[in-house]
Amino acid sequence: MLKDDCLFCKKIKGEIPSSKVYEDGDMYVFKDIAPKAKVHLLAVPKDHYKLISEMDDGRAQVLARILTKLPQVAAENGCTNGYRLVVNQGDDAGQTVFHLHVHILGGENLPWD
Repeated sequence: MLKDDCLFCKKIKGEIPSSKVYEDGDMYVFKDIAPKAKVHLLAVPKDHYKLISEMDDGRAQVLARILTKLPQVAAENGCTNGYRLVVNQGDDAGQTVFHLHVHILGGENLPWD
């Protein structure tokens, strides 16, 4: 279920423009507007929930399908020599949009600091 007041839900519904790179029944993937790497994509489940702790078995299965698809999406968008996945959870982790999402970073050698 999508929420009316969520930035990512609005992108999924097409109410706010985004640079979509992939979409299927489970997820929407688009370019981050403030990239932290040469390639910086966000993979967003179409079902709105904020945190991994809010997952049930059905949402876990959808997240598994998303993670299975990400290698193809990453490679098709320039991450042919590896990539990093990041899932921020909560304020202390720096989560700024409270709709679960996976950052895909790559296209270059990424530093650890």
